[in-house]
Amino acid sequence: MITAGRTGLAIIGGGKIGEALLAGLVRQAGTGDGVVVVERSPQRAAELAERHGIAAADLAGAAARSRVLLLAVKPQDIDGLLVLLAPHVTAEHLVVSVAAGVPTSRIEAALPAGTPVVRVMPNTPALVDAGMSVISAGAHATEEHLDEAEALLSPVGQVRRVPEGQQDAVTALSGSGPAYFFFLVEAMIDAGILLGLPRAVAADLIVQTAYGSAVMLRESGEHPVQLREAVTSPGGTTIAAIRELERHGVRAALIAAIEAAHDRSVALGRAAD
Repeated sequence: MITAGRTGLAIIGGGKIGEALLAGLVRQAGTGDGVVVVERSPQRAAELAERHGIAAADLAGAAARSRVLLLAVKPQDIDGLLVLLAPHVTAEHLVVSVAAGVPTSRIEAALPAGTPVVRVMPNTPALVDAGMSVISAGAHATEEHLDEAEALLSPVGQVRRVPEGQQDAVTALSGSGPAYFFFLVEAMIDAGILLGLPRAVAADLIVQTAYGSAVMLRESGEHPVQLREAVTSPGGTTIAAIRELERHGVRAALIAAIEAAHDRSVALGRAAD
């Protein structure tokens, strides 16, 4: 149990997204003081503690030391975790969940009445302080709790607030989004190799092109259509490529893929129903 005024952060779950957030937060703060990690594997816990200069603890110890509990486990593991965590949580904690698809109501039902819960959909670019985190309040979370969650996540990227009903769409777009871009970059590098370029050269060309294009999207304020048209000369090479992308249904395939990710997020949220 905790007492009023208890501070500190416990990251429960040391997988990829848990470590991405952990690494970014510690790097921005310049210290791991006040941060603990909880991990089922003792070996993994020791590895994270040594790598990031933080303490490792069990659930009871983490809840006793930390006011903010960040749940960074797979959605399939959330119910088992909540059963173990519930005896150590009070309404004085703030529970922040990054479990994809899991609604705040499901977490609240497993924890003591009145526990504030904030749902977050982050993504892995948090590892390089370029993440996109989207937060939503549960039934007992106030604006102050959202402010606290935003302050926690803003050092590792951008933060936006949406109604929780939009979180499955967020999961499909920005949560899974890095994988789509990596997939496209992989395909473009393969195309460069097919055309006779060394892999390293093709990778350098595409990665810098992807980076520069992202910067243009953010800083120019122009619609993607305008930016694409600026590269697409009449009768040129780009329009020939665009025609092939449309002929092969790349746009429709991408929309269908994101819709499938959305549907899977909804299904994960209903797993315990």
